[in-house]
Amino acid sequence: MKPRHTFRGVVLRQAPRPPAARDKSPGAAAGAARVRVGREVAGRGGKGVTVITGLPFDAGQLEELATKLKKLCGAGGAVRDGVIEIQGEHRDRLVAALGKLGLEARRSGG
Repeated sequence: MKPRHTFRGVVLRQAPRPPAARDKSPGAAAGAARVRVGREVAGRGGKGVTVITGLPFDAGQLEELATKLKKLCGAGGAVRDGVIEIQGEHRDRLVAALGKLGLEARRSGG
């Protein structure tokens, strides 16, 4: 390896990286799910629903979480294809509730 001289000293170009840096792939952090809370009206006769996508849970856990969130909002809803749908506009309330549960949720849409 040929050393490269810099202002602060010598840096090797092909220096071996520590094992921890080698194992992580860029963009794939462990446990970092992209949870989005949005609003949809398509296919519902103009009625708006709040949609929560990107939750890293199985079907049973999604049902349990949906029940808690529906009670929090005082509204109905359902779990369809791994997505929680809650009737009405509750984005701000749901983002706050998911944050308290330790999930990094973001509001999406307008």
